[in-house]
Amino acid sequence: MSAVTPGPRSRRLGWASLAAVYVLWGSTYAAIQVSERQIPPLLMAGCRFLLAGLLLYLLVGRRGGWLGSPRHWVGLGRRRLLACCLAGLLLLVGGNGLVVAAELRVHSGLAALVIATVPLFMALIGALSGRTGRPGPLAWLGIALGLVGIAVLARPGGDLPLLPALALLLAALAWSFGSYYARDASLGSSVLLASALEMLAGGAAMLLLGLLAGEGAELHLGAIGADAWAAFLWLVVGGAIFGYTCYSYALVCLPASAVATYAYVNPVVALLLGWLLLGQDIGPRVGLAALLITVGVVLIVSGPVLERRLLPLALRWRRG
Repeated sequence: MSAVTPGPRSRRLGWASLAAVYVLWGSTYAAIQVSERQIPPLLMAGCRFLLAGLLLYLLVGRRGGWLGSPRHWVGLGRRRLLACCLAGLLLLVGGNGLVVAAELRVHSGLAALVIATVPLFMALIGALSGRTGRPGPLAWLGIALGLVGIAVLARPGGDLPLLPALALLLAALAWSFGSYYARDASLGSSVLLASALEMLAGGAAMLLLGLLAGEGAELHLGAIGADAWAAFLWLVVGGAIFGYTCYSYALVCLPASAVATYAYVNPVVALLLGWLLLGQDIGPRVGLAALLITVGVVLIVSGPVLERRLLPLALRWRRG
């Protein structure tokens, strides 16, 4: 994906794509919870990304002219294909699969709040790997606030049980690693093609895991209601095809820290939809955690800009 050279038009499209991610992915948490009430979770997630990846792959292949060519059936070389598969495993199996599993035991809004820690992990990974500079004072304050927010939710007797909390934190960590890997790996000039292959790889892996876990015996197509089918189709079209592709495009056109701002909006959308559609309670503790995590994310992502603007003001104040 890094082969895309962001120009002014690409950056504009990148910001438009990121705006779509804000809303589309915020809605997927409620859709996951509705669909997995009647569809086994790993099979649901695997079929979702396999179907989305196949549709996108066929569309891109027809446009690229290589579909049907025995020698170029994927449109990428072997090294790039392996890179797409690894990115798909990190982002989808690790990032999305653990969220799906955790939502069996926690409300969709709470899951979205914990996943909002992605910028925290991205800041730490970027600093430790040398991709970005060391976090400044405001970023460290944001990291601390985010951790306190998670502690408010996951404390004994709190709203978030320990095992789902750990699963969601691991999902955020896997998504952060996958995002940096997908940004740095040479995946070719077609973001859509890379997205399709990542979804095919991640979907196939989750489908296999679901079958190995015995979910095939729990699947009864005749018992799946219209609400679960509607949620599943929205996950395929809105969350996977449009949402994941918009995220992938934004990731190569904008700084990783800017793309991470989707974590500002996703939890708010998820909490509101969980309250409106699923009757989930937003109590004082959840509200406090949401405030701490959101402020923490803002400080992590916007801290460097705020520090650059505030430092001259502080120096002038001291001189005055």
